[in-house]
Amino acid sequence: MLRRSSTNYAVTLLFLDLCLTWVALYLASVARRQLPFGLELGRATTAHLPVHVYLMASVLWPVIFVLLSVYDLRNRPNLIERLERVVVAVSVATLVFAGALYFTFRDVPRLLFAYFFLLDLLLLVGLRLTVPLVLGRVRGESHTIRVLIVGAGKLGNQVTQAIERREPSGLKVVGYLDDDPGKQGGTPGGLPVLGTLTEASTVVQRKGVDQVILALPLRAHRKMVSLVADLEKLPIDVKVVPDLFDLALHRASIDHLGEIPLIGLRDSALDGFQRIAKRTFDLTVTIPLALLLSPLMLLVAILIKLDSRGPVIFTQERVGENCELFSMYKFRSMVEDAEAQVGDVVQETEDGQILHKHRTDPRVTRVGRVLRRASIDELPQLLNVIRGEMSLVGPRPELPFLVERYESWQRKRFAIPPGITGWWQIRGRSERPMHLHAQDDLYYIQNYSLLLDLQILFKTIGAVIRGRGAY
Repeated sequence: MLRRSSTNYAVTLLFLDLCLTWVALYLASVARRQLPFGLELGRATTAHLPVHVYLMASVLWPVIFVLLSVYDLRNRPNLIERLERVVVAVSVATLVFAGALYFTFRDVPRLLFAYFFLLDLLLLVGLRLTVPLVLGRVRGESHTIRVLIVGAGKLGNQVTQAIERREPSGLKVVGYLDDDPGKQGGTPGGLPVLGTLTEASTVVQRKGVDQVILALPLRAHRKMVSLVADLEKLPIDVKVVPDLFDLALHRASIDHLGEIPLIGLRDSALDGFQRIAKRTFDLTVTIPLALLLSPLMLLVAILIKLDSRGPVIFTQERVGENCELFSMYKFRSMVEDAEAQVGDVVQETEDGQILHKHRTDPRVTRVGRVLRRASIDELPQLLNVIRGEMSLVGPRPELPFLVERYESWQRKRFAIPPGITGWWQIRGRSERPMHLHAQDDLYYIQNYSLLLDLQILFKTIGAVIRGRGAY
């Protein structure tokens, strides 16, 4: 599982790396003229590098750094490994940069280039050394991933020891779960046994656990099927020490904790590069769009206030990525007590599936009907995108009471962040039952690409203009 905070951290780090690279280029050009080394530069040589040199670096550094896994979100490399990646990435990027300049702009002095390499390396390594200290002061315990180990036997103890040897890794073991009566209340390896396997959900919530590692012996593997099903309802990361190949895995990746392999059962459907690219695209589009549409949103707020009683913004709890609950924002398009009347309007299809929206919903206000027709009521969700709770394109953000009725296969739609629009949006919107939305979402997840996002955004414009299924 990848956290929103991890994605935001990677995007922020990428931006800071790029800014510091620009600073290194500028300082290198200043140093070349001010320091008494090298041949004296002629008057024909420019005092500062031209803009297109900075633009070239702006393209090369993010691409090369991402390709070399500098912003890897799935693994948690220690500080030494992170610094090694930065050194390699800066070296490779600088060599590629030198080759690109040879064919485009040869007037960059070689000594300036050497200054730039040393400055960029110093600044980016310094950033990696500084950020953990700042985060440690600002976040304290909140930056620590709390781990619960299922199995207090030999295998579980080995996992604990591997985590302790890997410090600082950001992982903290809070204790064990084990069904052995002789281990209840004990402290193997200095950590408490917090309960049995059937108490997993309770312990996870009580202890604020972020990650569960299953480390049971082969004879206990049958118990894991029901345990994984219980944990699937919680916004946590689940990993297992092999072998668990008899489990039906939707998407799995293999990480390593030292020499111990871990199979991730709840990994995101997006790899590190896709997630960073998607988040960067969201912010690049959403922030300017929110500013551009702010006059329209102000006008809508005034019309809602004039039309009916109640708040302008309607806040509703929805289920997001990895079944994590969040508050979704919309312009209020219904009467003030619409939530209390939901039982009167929910309908079921012949096969028992829920259809909670229909054209004759009496709760929709006059202004609300217009807002829904044009999908203007969803504009406040741009704030959810900026906060990282949603994406521009993704699965439908579902209501908790509908998720309670989900079958296991439908829960796979929570493998990525929900979206303001999605494949479901351009294939019928509210005209289609909830279980068909899940099929659309799974298709999107299995076929995800940034190009598909762009296609969906383009087709959404047509769907909004036609107003099909918008009620």
